[in-house]
Amino acid sequence: MQPPTVEPGPTTSASQPPLQSAAQLPGTLKHSLDRSVTRLLARRPGRAAVAVYDRTAGTRYEFREQAPFMLASVAKVDILLGLMLKAQRAGRRLTAHERNVATRMIRVSDNAAAHELYAAIGGRTGLDRTLHRMGVRRTYPSDSWGTTMSRPSDQVLVLDWLTDVYGPVSAQNRRFVAALMSGVVRSQAWGVSAAAGAGSVALKNGWLPASAHGGLWTVNSIGRLVTGGHELLLAVLSERSPSMEAGVATVEGVAKVVVRTMIGLPR
Repeated sequence: MQPPTVEPGPTTSASQPPLQSAAQLPGTLKHSLDRSVTRLLARRPGRAAVAVYDRTAGTRYEFREQAPFMLASVAKVDILLGLMLKAQRAGRRLTAHERNVATRMIRVSDNAAAHELYAAIGGRTGLDRTLHRMGVRRTYPSDSWGTTMSRPSDQVLVLDWLTDVYGPVSAQNRRFVAALMSGVVRSQAWGVSAAAGAGSVALKNGWLPASAHGGLWTVNSIGRLVTGGHELLLAVLSERSPSMEAGVATVEGVAKVVVRTMIGLPR
């Protein structure tokens, strides 16, 4: 997968990314999409929620965000944001070691790498402080990063901070993020990529049989898509699927319905 490339949008203060001022979908389109996603999920086990920000159109959409979800390895993207901002506050670039560990954390979803970087940014307290500073206020880090709880719109905001050309992350670090998330190993490239069609995608997925749900599966996918002339930031979170495969099918089905509607393609 190649890193998505689009022309930068209008200048925006780092204290308020474009996402926070994006318009909701027009009422008729939102109601139609609500019905489509509701019908899809009625046929699927467990529960799921989705948020998407169409940078090209300046619109956003959220569905069933009332309760948070366990992030599993999607939390590694939040850790990556924390790592980059910590280094930038210190006025330095990531070290070669940090880049190597971050590469393993994102491209192959290495848990030991995530443990190391989570500790480096101050663990639960450090990540919580970073996220709150960035306006990501409905995400609740845990002592164990994988059980961090969040909502899709918060993860879209994390993606926005990581990729906004006028945001707080330096150009060099943004390029590094794009390279990592567009270079995940093939076996982990499912999820929101199902909605990209012939376009490009940079993503990170998370999956685990959650003991809190009796071993039922949490399956999540977040990413940046460029498809059909649109640039989109998308997060689909799900839980209580009977298998990983069932959870992947749910996530991919939701992603396809939402993206096709947002960019005006037949579903």
